[in-house]
Amino acid sequence: MSTHVKRAFKYRFRPTDAQAAELSRTFGCVRKVYNMALAARTEAWSRQERVSYHQTSAMLTAWKKTGELAYLNDVSSVPLQQALRHLQTAFTHFFGKRAKYPRFKSRKTSRRSAEYTSSAFRFRDGALTLAKRTEPLDIVWSRPLPEGTSPSTVTVSQDAAGRWFVSLLCEDPSVKPLPATGQAVGVDVGLDHLLTLSTGEKIANPRHERRDRTRLAKAQRNLARKARGDGANRRKARLKVAKIHARIADRRRDTLHKLTTRLVRENQTVVIEDLTVRNMVKNRKLARAISDAAWGEFRSMLEYKAAWYGREVIAVDRWFPSSRLCSACNTLRDTMPLHVRTWTCDCGVTHDRDVNAAHNLLAAGLAVTVCGAGVRPQRSTPDGQSATKQKPSRCEP
Repeated sequence: MSTHVKRAFKYRFRPTDAQAAELSRTFGCVRKVYNMALAARTEAWSRQERVSYHQTSAMLTAWKKTGELAYLNDVSSVPLQQALRHLQTAFTHFFGKRAKYPRFKSRKTSRRSAEYTSSAFRFRDGALTLAKRTEPLDIVWSRPLPEGTSPSTVTVSQDAAGRWFVSLLCEDPSVKPLPATGQAVGVDVGLDHLLTLSTGEKIANPRHERRDRTRLAKAQRNLARKARGDGANRRKARLKVAKIHARIADRRRDTLHKLTTRLVRENQTVVIEDLTVRNMVKNRKLARAISDAAWGEFRSMLEYKAAWYGREVIAVDRWFPSSRLCSACNTLRDTMPLHVRTWTCDCGVTHDRDVNAAHNLLAAGLAVTVCGAGVRPQRSTPDGQSATKQKPSRCEP
């Protein structure tokens, strides 16, 4: 049975000079409308008033009639309306305490994008034509769209490296739950090895940023020497830095896609650790390595792919002492410095730190599945005896 998953298929395209100019104007108008609507809503918020999406839409109509903002009529109105909807979504998350207060978009640092709904583009015979344009986009079709489907939304964007992309949101009927399997695996993330599985397998950390660190440092030094401003030389230097960053990000994303797809296909249950990467990168000695490993992106990919294919991802509490707990006798050590990679328990078992952590994560995750949340590991008492494992009241033996 199809899960009716909507997927975004992203492709590169090469715009003509006229298309590039038109899209650049659209990006600027989208940013202008978003910032003006945010300013209006912020001013109303200071007066303890709320402005809805419909009110900002009426403001947009009024802005287009003024001489100062008449240029907003030169681009398609759909991306401008979508910008107001995105702002409404941002405020909904803010009032729901799921995000911070919306911020203004910057011309230099904000993402350059415009979203078109079905009324603002035409997709026929594999050719995509946007509103107010007559010629289709020259898209590099690196993979086909799902057969028999058509995009409901098209998002055009340009990254910092100057590359143009088009993202087509389609319903993918080929996404179906995979056949059930009894396999379960615990996954411990790290820096020496990107992933360590409870099966004992260790997956090397590619360290994509380190491979291009010398080239990146040289480009950044070159950029730092350029006079600040909008000069051509500074733009060229900034573009060179952005291209190196894009190359690193592309390789990292490709690696994570392959790993997460493999884990989801081979296992019914995947147990990971609920890490707070945002706090961990505050360690200046490890921040660069942690950011390069992209643990947060790994978890995000794993979770949405598991939802697609009928798998389960369990996140064990971040305070669970997976590295300090003996997976054989459940004795808990007081400390476990980072430089200790192997250790021997009092019961005589020698553990690899990462493999032992993966074993403990798997056991804790399966315990949560069977008994519910709240299962804690046995802890070693001062007299050397193990305390009784705490179990939730609803758990049946």
